[in-house]
Amino acid sequence: MNRPALVASFLFLLALPSVPVARAAEEKPASRPNIVFFFCDDLATQAISAYGHELKLLETPHMDRLAKEGMLFERCVVPNSICGPSRAVIQTGKYSHLNGFYHNGSRFDGSQQTFVKLLHEAGYQTAVIGKWHLVSDPQGYDHWHILPGQGAYYNPPMIRDGEQVKHTGYTTDLISEFSVEWVKKRDKTKPFLLMTQHKAPHREWAPALRHLGWNGDREFPEPKTLFDDYSGRGIAELEQDMTLAKTFTERDAKLTPTPGLTPEQLAQWNAYYEPRNAAVADLSGKDLVRWRYQRYMHDYLGTVKAVDEAMGALLDTLEAEGI
Repeated sequence: MNRPALVASFLFLLALPSVPVARAAEEKPASRPNIVFFFCDDLATQAISAYGHELKLLETPHMDRLAKEGMLFERCVVPNSICGPSRAVIQTGKYSHLNGFYHNGSRFDGSQQTFVKLLHEAGYQTAVIGKWHLVSDPQGYDHWHILPGQGAYYNPPMIRDGEQVKHTGYTTDLISEFSVEWVKKRDKTKPFLLMTQHKAPHREWAPALRHLGWNGDREFPEPKTLFDDYSGRGIAELEQDMTLAKTFTERDAKLTPTPGLTPEQLAQWNAYYEPRNAAVADLSGKDLVRWRYQRYMHDYLGTVKAVDEAMGALLDTLEAEGI
């Protein structure tokens, strides 16, 4: 369950020319780039077809479009790969010991300088939609529509400009829908920054109902490290609690339905998962780990498939808007 983070867009932001705020605000929108920042949570390079993984796990044409029309990073490091801290790093451009958000459970100090505030002061309209995970309310944004905490995969409660709201639908689709809507209704006299931030493919990897069985129950080849005992490695590897054998919960395995499903959604959920869960009661040891691996791969990649579709919808909107 690795955590490569794709934040290439931020490197683009760092490369923007230094323009005094007063002068930048006077420039015409066409002379300044619009910025859309796609953010995924726990997205591995192996799940992006542009990286050419030998197993061809999933086709991601819309992510691949970004790589083809822009840049594909093959040698990249992140200052902090954990969920909340990585977000604080991106907001501030500072390492965790300087921005004060050290670990999940910290509270982001929104009073400090961020690149969003600088763009806003320079005349940009700004919005963040989706997963925030920084505890404090967003600052520097004209509009924010965020998931509280980790957020839910289905029918999520959200906070829209400080107001508690409840939505019905699949969270990835909703984030896409709200992002597209904001772009269409934006003030077209100003350049903009849109942070569209997905929960997926974070644990517990709950796919859109339309993607259950998306690849015909394909059996994925087992990696050589599936039963690695980490012998000869350091203490961190031995003491970690992130394995299919020890850490895979009933919710991860979809033996227990994701909370919050409507009766109609639950019926569709059960129709797919219940017949496929029947055999697991008799499994143990390596056989159980093998079963969990297949379930993990199907569900994880299914959530990525919805993200790719969401990115395509927003890219199509930008094209239709002539931007």
